[in-house]
Amino acid sequence: MSLTIWHNPRCSKSRQTLALLEEKGLTPTIRLYQNDAPTADEIQGVLQMLSIEPRALMRTGEAEYKEQGLASVEGTGLVAAMASAPKLIERPVVINGDRAALGRPPESVLEIL
Repeated sequence: MSLTIWHNPRCSKSRQTLALLEEKGLTPTIRLYQNDAPTADEIQGVLQMLSIEPRALMRTGEAEYKEQGLASVEGTGLVAAMASAPKLIERPVVINGDRAALGRPPESVLEIL
């Protein structure tokens, strides 16, 4: 099993999700995605696994979202924005093989284990 979490240790939901995985006896690969930004292709792959549009994976309340005028951008433009500014990616994302879940709430990741 290949289990990875796109993790931000400063985020309470991300910490709770990681703790939940560890409570289940799992040791995911921890990707500090703000330091090790996912590529546009990786983000696109996660979007497909989640079956969501790019904006649904974005932190639209971030100042960068407003500063970049992303409210009027669609599709690949949003993916490119997330790849260049990973702070815009909602967290945490847990990937298990060919499945992914957004840890909001943390228990939602249990569906892909």
